[in-house]
Amino acid sequence: MSSRSSDKKPLADSTAEQTSTQKQQDNQKELFPIVGIGASAGGLQAFTQLLSNLPNDTGMAFVLIQHLSPDRKSALSELLSKTTQMPVHEVRDGMVVEPNQVYVIPPNKSMTISQGVLRLTPRVKTRGQYMTVDTFFFSLAEYGSRAIAVVLSGGDGDGTRGLQKIKEAGGITFAQCEETAQISSMPNTAAASGYVDFILNPQEIASQLAKISRHPYINSSSVESTQKLPDNNEAPSTIFSLLQAISGVDFSYYKPTTLQRRILRRMALYHLERPEDYVRYLQDNPTEVSALYQDLLINVTNFFRDPEAFEVLKSKVFPAIVNGRTPDSPIRIWVAGCSTGQEAYSIAICLLEFLSNQGINPPIQIFATDVNDYLIEKARIGIYNTSQIVDVSPARLKRFFVQVEDGYRISKPVRELCIFAKHNLMADPPFSHLDLITCRNVLIYLGTTLQKKLLRLFHYGLKPTGFLMLGASEAISDSTQLFDVVDNKYKIYASKIVSERPSFDMLANQYFTANLSPQSEVSENTSKDMELQKQADQIVLDQYAPAGVIINYDLEIVHFRGLISPYLEPSPGKASLNLLKITQEALRLELRNAIQQAKEQLVTVRKNDLPLRQLDQLRLVRVDVIPFKPFTDEKHYFLILFVDAPFLENPESLVTITSDLTDQSQQHQQLSLKQENILLKQELANTKEYLQAIIKEHQSTNQNLKAANEEILSSNEELQSTNEELQTAKEEIQATNEELNTINDELQRRNVESIQASNDLQNVLSSINIPILILESDLRVRRFTPLAAKIFNLIPTDVGRPLGDINHKLNIPNLEQEILEVISTLNLKSQEVQDQDGHWYDLRIRPYKTSDNKIDGAVVVLVDIDTIKTRT
Repeated sequence: MSSRSSDKKPLADSTAEQTSTQKQQDNQKELFPIVGIGASAGGLQAFTQLLSNLPNDTGMAFVLIQHLSPDRKSALSELLSKTTQMPVHEVRDGMVVEPNQVYVIPPNKSMTISQGVLRLTPRVKTRGQYMTVDTFFFSLAEYGSRAIAVVLSGGDGDGTRGLQKIKEAGGITFAQCEETAQISSMPNTAAASGYVDFILNPQEIASQLAKISRHPYINSSSVESTQKLPDNNEAPSTIFSLLQAISGVDFSYYKPTTLQRRILRRMALYHLERPEDYVRYLQDNPTEVSALYQDLLINVTNFFRDPEAFEVLKSKVFPAIVNGRTPDSPIRIWVAGCSTGQEAYSIAICLLEFLSNQGINPPIQIFATDVNDYLIEKARIGIYNTSQIVDVSPARLKRFFVQVEDGYRISKPVRELCIFAKHNLMADPPFSHLDLITCRNVLIYLGTTLQKKLLRLFHYGLKPTGFLMLGASEAISDSTQLFDVVDNKYKIYASKIVSERPSFDMLANQYFTANLSPQSEVSENTSKDMELQKQADQIVLDQYAPAGVIINYDLEIVHFRGLISPYLEPSPGKASLNLLKITQEALRLELRNAIQQAKEQLVTVRKNDLPLRQLDQLRLVRVDVIPFKPFTDEKHYFLILFVDAPFLENPESLVTITSDLTDQSQQHQQLSLKQENILLKQELANTKEYLQAIIKEHQSTNQNLKAANEEILSSNEELQSTNEELQTAKEEIQATNEELNTINDELQRRNVESIQASNDLQNVLSSINIPILILESDLRVRRFTPLAAKIFNLIPTDVGRPLGDINHKLNIPNLEQEILEVISTLNLKSQEVQDQDGHWYDLRIRPYKTSDNKIDGAVVVLVDIDTIKTRT
């Protein structure tokens, strides 16, 4: 019995394995979407709400990754099976996923998916944390458009990096909104990264998943159909025009497959299936144009991506850069396509480590550029959350970062090495005199023609001893004449010295301007009652409304309201309507502070109890600054209201006069001191508030000046590069001009010689009393002497005519054949012939040779032998 039982078990396992393999093959053919859902603390409630609102026939498979206790058995699959009619499984290693089913990770395991099969491995900590959600999302990204990621309630940053990977691959991402998450750290971190398409509550996420499941981008029968727009469609060109109008970037030079996949992904988010519908949606929603622009500029980056590549920089590139360098010569590096700055900061850190070990400290300039303004601003701030610095070692984190509330900030020594600026590789001039250029994972999104242009541009910007570093999937391809390979694995190249410096031509940087035509408002005729009410309202406003003025954004008064003379006082000199120039000096400081605060926050600002002394009387004034925007296409205006307030509404409340104080003058004196004390305290509080505003404004101005300085430095480098190119072009033009002058002189000299030789030849032929006929290779007449003209019946206009068209006087029927034979054989011919008058000649035919010994026709000579023949 035992033997029979043992025989059956392997057979059953073999059958199960065959069934699993068959399911795997079938699933690969079906190509259904897979939804990865990650959560931690508070995840059970979110899972329940999501699954209970999902239909049972979406055609999707749902894989749940929950941070579970490793010490106890999980009841999660049993609990969730009560909330949905879809089958719920606790995953076993090698389990094949199927549509319309739910799979739950078991405790103390890490899970991945490959070719529709779930694989389980022991958990491994990353920086002291188990990043099981990221691990699964990384593997899920291979499904491209059929990968969907959802991050729900949890207390860490797990899942954020995985969302980035899935969105890069063309998938769709969700995060739970903060209001409904029990623990919001995990979805908030994901949302703050910018890689989330939808931020919704679990019920809304379920609804969106149901809608998206029917879209062709997600649920198509072939992969190609999800990545390609229909042929003969004009929508892409219209979309590119809309994108160029807001950004100045011409996407028509990018790889079509990448662009089409991104456009189709955006269409799926709005449940649009036809490109024409998406074009209309873009035209009606300018914010979507900006969102598509951000989507197309794939900003995937992290610190020390491919760590081995940075070690190669330390071992091969940096030593060559510092070799023989003078102490005051700066190391110049350009990080093209820097995204949010991690690449630039990584190179700066790596270079500082190398220089520290070498004991040298040369100046360093790292130019980090990107076409995306938003990414450049994030790079300048230099603050990164925990999930973004996961690849930074603890030693580097301690040395080059400062911990802040939102994560970690780049230390000041590293930040000051980097200059961030907006730069369009396709349109802006390059930086020059560079020791190293890194442009990783940018060329792969561009067409072949543009790749070649950029490689020539990089070679132009590098020093003869400079280096170029590309991404792992990129290469110099047809530009081997410009670069030598330093490390083929990590795509590091050395600039070659070429005999002629390659030129570069930039694409036109076209910026579109939108013409806004303001629509005039059509006034309606009001009735008599409405006019009466309007006049009554105006009377009430004039009598009881506070005095005030309306100013524009530049503080120029455009309208006066009520009696404003107590508050405004024109100053001597040139007339001005600037509010701060004509306001009473006592109010000017606080009024300026209030207006500035209203400008920044766009809220009503009130300043109470401002002292104003007039005619030796002191009173308190309240100032209200109210921002408003009368026209949608203009800047804000501000209504300034001045309201008198009684100085002391209840003087008895400010001072208590003792019962034994009988002197009335002493009471007034004490009251006056109390009033003065209140005024001084009010002025002190106002002054503190004003100084605080000035400090804040100063900090903001410093930040803006720093950003402007970086932009100026970048522009200066570009202008310097352009100037060098123009100088080189000028020198080349001057050299070419000198060559042309020399050639022109030579041609003039040869022309004179040619004319002289032609005159000499003409005189020689005219003077020779011998019939000579010179023919071309095709027997056309070239030259002849006067005697030859008589014998061959030639006139000057016969030059260029074939000899066969001319009736000569010689009695020789095969003259043309004889001449052609001489030209072909190069043998001289001589024979006696008579003309029609019976005159005898010795006919001699010889080939016509040029100065370089080439045959270019024949020479026919007739020697008069009539006298000799007559005597004999």
